[in-house]
Amino acid sequence: MATKMDGKKFMVCCANGAGSSLMMKMTLQKVFKKHNVNPAQLHHCAISEGKSAAANFDVVLCARNFAKTFEDAKAKGTVVIPLKNIMSDKEMEAGLEEAGLLD
Repeated sequence: MATKMDGKKFMVCCANGAGSSLMMKMTLQKVFKKHNVNPAQLHHCAISEGKSAAANFDVVLCARNFAKTFEDAKAKGTVVIPLKNIMSDKEMEAGLEEAGLLD
C-alpha cells in the first residue's frame, strides 16, 4: 500500500550534521518502516547545508530552534516539521500526521 510520503525527499538537520542528525535519520527510518513508507531520499546534514538545500526537499525535520531557518523553503512549498525532542519517533509521527502526510 502506497503512502502520501512515498517518493518524497526528506532532510533532517542538526547543528553540526554529525551525531544528532544521524540519530534523527535513524529514528525517521523507524517511522518509515512502521508505516511502510518508501521515500525517494533521506538526507541528514548540518543546519548550514540544510538552509541552502531545503528547497530541494519535500519535507524538513529539525529542532524547534532551527525552524525559522527554513522560512524561504517553506514559502516555496517545503513542509517544515519542528521537533521539541529530535529523537522521539512519536513526535515525528505526530508532526507528519499534523502536516497531513500520515494517513
